[in-house]
Amino acid sequence: MTILWETDEGAAENLRMALGARMRVIESGPAATRHLADDRRETLLVVGPDIDLTAALNVTEHLRLERPEVGVVLMRRRLDVTVLSQSLRSGVREVVSADDLAALTEACQRSVELSQRLAGLGDSTSVSDGRVVTVFSAKGGVGKTTVSTNLAAELASDGARVLLVDLDLAFGDVAISLGLVSERTMSDVLAMSGHLDEEGLDSVAARHDSGLHAICAPASPADADRIPAATVTELLRVAKRHYDYIVVDTPPAFTEHVLAAFDMSDVSILLATLDVPAVKNLRLTLDTLDLLGHPRDSWVVVLNRSDAKVGLTADDVAAALHRPIAVQIPSSLAVPAATNRGVPIVLDEPKHPVSSALKALARDYVRVPDGAQRTGEPASVSTSRSERRQSVPVGRRFLRRSEA
Repeated sequence: MTILWETDEGAAENLRMALGARMRVIESGPAATRHLADDRRETLLVVGPDIDLTAALNVTEHLRLERPEVGVVLMRRRLDVTVLSQSLRSGVREVVSADDLAALTEACQRSVELSQRLAGLGDSTSVSDGRVVTVFSAKGGVGKTTVSTNLAAELASDGARVLLVDLDLAFGDVAISLGLVSERTMSDVLAMSGHLDEEGLDSVAARHDSGLHAICAPASPADADRIPAATVTELLRVAKRHYDYIVVDTPPAFTEHVLAAFDMSDVSILLATLDVPAVKNLRLTLDTLDLLGHPRDSWVVVLNRSDAKVGLTADDVAAALHRPIAVQIPSSLAVPAATNRGVPIVLDEPKHPVSSALKALARDYVRVPDGAQRTGEPASVSTSRSERRQSVPVGRRFLRRSEA
């Protein structure tokens, strides 16, 4: 939630589009100080353009000493050197023009991200660093949603905090596969872009009987184009601080949203089935992830419907990919039957061979061992991520050229 210090109700309403529907308006400096002292979760104060500069800077100086993780974004009608220098000396993080709402949104987002980093550095033992698990295939119909929903349910079965995110924004099936009816979707996350926090995330997530939470795809496919990749990045960044595992279901394409998820992923589950198009697309997926700089040790190749009698074998797939198959999930009519009932098969029939394979996937490649730190990452993964950040822009330009 964003705290806005503004005395003009009309001006406050005009800023709601940039600051979000859950913005709270405070009419005085002392009230803002008291509220920020009472609620330690609040980390952003926006000061309206007509608030007295001296009063605003006095509050900022107080917060710098009492709540250094709180960022102050100051709006002004006119920007000049004097205002900027006084603001910087007092501890204001950013000064933006009153008529530039886009700049205001961006400034708020930067401030929130900085506050999150400061909170993490100041108390690393209390900040969860959840694992992001992206389930992907460049071919449709291979079982991504089945694997995603069952994996999330299995991870939640031992009491872990699990968030399932449906990134197939146009035609996502997470909600219907879990029998969920949710009035809030990714479209509501968009409304909080730049100031998303734990409370906002919780207000959008649907609850499943297994204990997992889910962010569902928009009800209308037309809404998919309105959601930028930056919103996905912000969602996953906030979720990592409040969930043990974030499982991301994806569409069968390297969209900007999928690339954003891969950028944040600790584990990438890459699916194929026993057919030539699926294997060919998985081979291209591995090549593309290599180009984007994603660490190979985060890839988990999973073969779904691995016992189908179609002229290909698991050994043929491994040979074509030049990579071993980590987990083989057998075929069964029990899987679509469970999906039609809106119940993950790992919960409906926990001893079924399909359930056993999915449990092995969670146990061996996703779940953090008992007693292990959930915060931080191994040095090898951290190094790979640094390399990945440098190579992603090049890879994305390559993808755009190849799609043109």
